[in-house]
Amino acid sequence: MVTAERPFHLVVFGASGFTGQFVTEEVAREQVDPERSSPLPWAVAGRSREKLQRVLERAALKLGRPTLSSEVGIIICDIANPASLEEMAKQAAVVLNCVGPYRFYGEPVIKACIENGASCIDISGEPQFLELMQWKYHEKAAEKGVYIIGSSGFDSIPADLGVIYTRNKMNGTLTAVESFITIHSGPEGLSIHDGTWKSAVYGFGDQSSLKKLRNASNLKPVPLVGPKLKRRWPISYCRELKSYSIPFMGSDVSVVRRTQRYLYENFEESPVQYAAYVAVGGITSVIKLMFAGLFFLFFVRFGIGRQLLIKFPWFFSFGYFSKQGPTQKQLDAASFTLTFFGQGYGQDIGADKNKPNLKICTQVKGPEAGYVATPIAMVQAAMTLLNDASDLPKAGGGFTPGAAFSKTKLIDRLNKHGIEFSVISSSEV
Repeated sequence: MVTAERPFHLVVFGASGFTGQFVTEEVAREQVDPERSSPLPWAVAGRSREKLQRVLERAALKLGRPTLSSEVGIIICDIANPASLEEMAKQAAVVLNCVGPYRFYGEPVIKACIENGASCIDISGEPQFLELMQWKYHEKAAEKGVYIIGSSGFDSIPADLGVIYTRNKMNGTLTAVESFITIHSGPEGLSIHDGTWKSAVYGFGDQSSLKKLRNASNLKPVPLVGPKLKRRWPISYCRELKSYSIPFMGSDVSVVRRTQRYLYENFEESPVQYAAYVAVGGITSVIKLMFAGLFFLFFVRFGIGRQLLIKFPWFFSFGYFSKQGPTQKQLDAASFTLTFFGQGYGQDIGADKNKPNLKICTQVKGPEAGYVATPIAMVQAAMTLLNDASDLPKAGGGFTPGAAFSKTKLIDRLNKHGIEFSVISSSEV
């Protein structure tokens, strides 16, 4: 992979941004992983050499690696300068793109990577961007033999790979899955950087474009296997988790559905219906989130409303989002659990008229979602791309994580790095 012309396995683009600094630290950890049998040449990229240098110095201090800065390349490039992006892409086997909101800044990076023979992984949770990029660039990436893989952070590797894991663990045909995300916090509570908030504001403000894109793509529906999965009410009670839940508004459903379509069309695997929810706890949390949600959905419809939402994230999100992001103590104390409830049919039972006779419950557990689990997922996706080439889709292209990695060892890699997949129960009904 590494040549004089292309000297770096990985380049972290946007390394001095809020999430990029955590991805930089995670690549530095991977570089000295005791199981590594070969070197991992890598670089950081961004607009300011001073800021990139500071990020490397901070990572060196945090990881006890005084020589780190001298081991990592620095590439100066700017999203507004296409020639600089091309220079970056020419030097990388895989670009880890951490610059969002992706709807504004993501496409030039993908374009530069495809034209210059680099694969690209991002951590976007923006369905419109993800679906548009796959629609626009899949064939171009395939022609060049490179992989463009979106949503490779907490959105949506745990959900996408979690559904595949659940299907692989069921002794029969999995037909439908509901997932419930539970976020755990320590005594200092939760905080999310406002970059994620901005992406949500712009995404919800432009939902009509996503509908138009889906209509224009004119895809045939995949077959429905087993009874149709009923949608829950906007507020419903999950007995198994003893918690109220609301629909999960991130990219998980969009990503999982595209993966299931790919696996059906390319491998004739039975498509799984999917719905995603957030477990929010008791009635007090429900009321708080209801008010925040109503505020958000009202203001996001108007230009001036979107400006207010972006200017005052802490106020409109009831303290969940801030311009400062979480403290180290908040990161250390937080974690997530993603629980999957699946149903399906035993090997000798037809799905035509029978009720599902198998149930399964699986879980994906991990550390803090946005800035600990996301870098782990992104970096392990990149290592899978570099090391499991024979198990990837044969030609390149634009893929969801599940489509790209369903036949690889990514789940094993994640298990070793603290994002753990497990079966909780499996039974015949």
